[in-house]
Amino acid sequence: MNTMNAINTNKVQHFFITGTDTEVGKTLVASALIAKLKQRSPQLKVSGFKPVVAGTFLDANGQRANEDLLSLITASGGEQSPHEICPYILDTPAAPHLVARDIGLEMQTSKIMTALNALQERCDQVVMEGAGGFLVPLSAKASLADLAALLSWPVVLVVGLRLGCLNHALLSMEAIKSRGLQIAGWVANTIDPQMSHLRDNLTDLQGRMDAPFLGQIPFLPKSLHKPMNSPYSLEAIEWAATHLDLDAL
Repeated sequence: MNTMNAINTNKVQHFFITGTDTEVGKTLVASALIAKLKQRSPQLKVSGFKPVVAGTFLDANGQRANEDLLSLITASGGEQSPHEICPYILDTPAAPHLVARDIGLEMQTSKIMTALNALQERCDQVVMEGAGGFLVPLSAKASLADLAALLSWPVVLVVGLRLGCLNHALLSMEAIKSRGLQIAGWVANTIDPQMSHLRDNLTDLQGRMDAPFLGQIPFLPKSLHKPMNSPYSLEAIEWAATHLDLDAL
């Protein structure tokens, strides 16, 4: 499949968001994309979804919560519960398949698809955020790449701008393309504002990535920084959304 084919914006498209690594800004980009899609088509109900999260905290009510899911819910309008948009919520912040193994759980693609199908009955468009990078395992037999291939949704790749991003971005692109998936576009997220040759790295990536460039999200202003164990604010999400160009999709 030619990754440079434009997405048909007259048809509702679902998107799979992956990243070059963990902690590169997938949740911020996924949330911003949800906000942008809602702005573009206010008549559509857009929801985030995440197959698995690993890492929870105790909220003010003493309940286990996950900041990624809370961010996606905030962007989606606040109507969903965490379990409606994520079938596997694991407490320990580590590789999901290893956390699941430690508690005697084998994550099943079928359970993820059941939860996704239920969500799609209540909304028009889904933005699914993966966990970690593209090839992160779900079990001994399956990975998030397998789930993406099963869905065959257009993929948005989040590239964290930091040392090593060139190799990580190009390897991720090859892995996505090798599964016959369409890369709808890629987003550069500035996670290290002090990165040496940041602008040169971005320019180099723009010349090497065989997919549309959807924009660069600058380092979040201090007023929009996310405290530990809390979701992105709606203001931060909407600020990030202003840096995405959906016309490139």
